[in-house]
Amino acid sequence: MKFNGYERSDGSAGVRNILLVMAVADCSEPVARMIADGVDGAVAVTQHHGCICGEMVANALIGVGENPNVAGVLLVDMGCEGMPARSLGQMIRRTKKPVEWISIQGLGGTNKTVATGKEILERFSQQVMTAKRTEIDVSRLVVGVKCGGSDTTSGLAGNPAVGAFTDMLIDAGGSVIMSEPIEAVGAEEPLAERAINEDVRKEIYRMIGNEEKRWSVPGAQLEFMCKGNIDGGLTTIEEKSMGAIHKSGSRPIMGVLRNDDRKLEKVPKSGGFYLLDDTHLEMMSFSSMAAAGAQIVIFVSGCGATIGHAVLPMIKVTGNPETYRRMSEDMDINAGTIITGEESIDSVGKRILDEVIQVASGKVTAGETFGYSSFSVYRKDPRLEALLNLSQKLP
Repeated sequence: MKFNGYERSDGSAGVRNILLVMAVADCSEPVARMIADGVDGAVAVTQHHGCICGEMVANALIGVGENPNVAGVLLVDMGCEGMPARSLGQMIRRTKKPVEWISIQGLGGTNKTVATGKEILERFSQQVMTAKRTEIDVSRLVVGVKCGGSDTTSGLAGNPAVGAFTDMLIDAGGSVIMSEPIEAVGAEEPLAERAINEDVRKEIYRMIGNEEKRWSVPGAQLEFMCKGNIDGGLTTIEEKSMGAIHKSGSRPIMGVLRNDDRKLEKVPKSGGFYLLDDTHLEMMSFSSMAAAGAQIVIFVSGCGATIGHAVLPMIKVTGNPETYRRMSEDMDINAGTIITGEESIDSVGKRILDEVIQVASGKVTAGETFGYSSFSVYRKDPRLEALLNLSQKLP
């Protein structure tokens, strides 16, 4: 199977051709948005953890800048951050894509920075926006899978259909990643049984156990079950977890990708299914998947969702036929046909695979139609990690 994507200089394959204007901290975000405004293919992003926020945030921003959907990167800083644009830009340049950085204080304020930034984007456009799509094997696709706003149909239809897709893509040589370890609480054993070896099995237990500890400290408000989960008929975290892991399919789990202050691991080129040691919070999780190398994300929502990511085209799936009836303009795949008996799980899984190939080849998703381009970065609190003595990786 093939898709029509963009060959990158570093050997990766993109499915979009984005000019990324990255404010390294939120104080420079307004200027970054002014620079991107009105420029075809440009999108502005930032992180909201301050200007001295540690290596985990820096790794995420670098990884997103390296993502194959990003054709060029302009980094913008204020000039006084503890994480200067230059240091991030020099790392992203390893991909051989156009990368430059500018400082608001150094250039003398908003107007001069916006003018300089737009000149740089115009130069980038001339370099990269003439790129043509070419035929690429689906084995080079990396797809992230995530669910949110789950109801009873998510575990019965939406997630199993995505799981069928997961197996199909992996069998074709591609890769799939899944995070949200807190939503695997109660489902550790079924995941661990699929580990490719003993080390991976231990890593699965460690990852889920550590996340449960983070949400079990005194005073923490557990976020296992949201209002939509309860209204949608889910009763326990175990029930929710067993439904959530259906997205992972049935193939062996090849590894747990690290994401901490020391390292953010990318998906290996060999293909297969991987877990990402990250968060259940949607937008942060999507950004981590982008940093790990995903080009597309699939989001399952029983209740319906109106979200989209700045770098990853998002295919939204619902297993609830009533949700699709009410929100068809916002959803890409109706897996509710499983509930109504019109289709099998494998049939919908094949439709999802076909949709992924079409989106990878340029088809616009529902979220892209509305211009959704949210962005957020996950950060583990180093104080909490130290307090709980959480090991980041097995020796």
